[in-house]
Amino acid sequence: MITDKTTLKEVFSNNNNFDELYPDDIRSLSRLHWTSIEIAKRAGRFLAATPGAKILDIGSGVGKFCLSAGYHHPDCNFYGVEQRGSLVGIANQVQQQLSVANVTFIHANFTQLDYSAFDHFYYYNSFYENLIDESLYIDNHIDHSESLYYYYTDYLYGVLKQRPQGTRLVTYQSSYERIPAAYRLVESDVDMLFNCWIKYR
Repeated sequence: MITDKTTLKEVFSNNNNFDELYPDDIRSLSRLHWTSIEIAKRAGRFLAATPGAKILDIGSGVGKFCLSAGYHHPDCNFYGVEQRGSLVGIANQVQQQLSVANVTFIHANFTQLDYSAFDHFYYYNSFYENLIDESLYIDNHIDHSESLYYYYTDYLYGVLKQRPQGTRLVTYQSSYERIPAAYRLVESDVDMLFNCWIKYR
C-alpha cells in the first residue's frame, strides 16, 4: 500500500516497492510473469516516441508495464489487453491507488481488438504460458495448449504485418522468428532478450 511516507517516485523506483501494491499470490508471480520496472522504463522510452501515441501491451496481466510506462510518459496513452478478468480487476485497483490517468485496461482476448486504434506495441511473450509446465501457469482460469500458442503467435504476426510504416514494437523474451520481415531491429540487449523494432516498409 502507498503510505504517507511512500512517494510515487519511490513506488516506481524498483520492483520490490511496486510489487508491494499487489496481493501476495500476485506478487509471487512477478519474476516470471510481470514486466520488471527496468524493462518497462526502457520499453516506454522507445514506444513513447511522439506525444499522444497510443501504445498497446498485448497480454497486460496486472498492468505493471502500462502503469510504469504511463507514469513516466504522461503525454502518451497506454492500453493493456488481458483475457483474465481477475487480473484486469487487480490492474484497475492499483491504477486507482497510483492515480495514473493515461492508462486503460481492456478485458478481452487480444484477437477481438481493432488494431487500427493503436500506434505502437509491447509484447512480453504472453503466449508462452501455453508451452510451460502447468505448475508455472498464472492460474487455470483459461485454456492452455500448444495449438493455442501457434494460433496466437500467427495471429499477432498477421496484425503486425498489416500495421503502417513507422509502427514501433518492443518484444521481450520473444523469438525473432515471429516478427515480420518489414520490421528492422534498431536496439537490442541480447542478455535481456529485449528488442526494439520499427516497421520500415
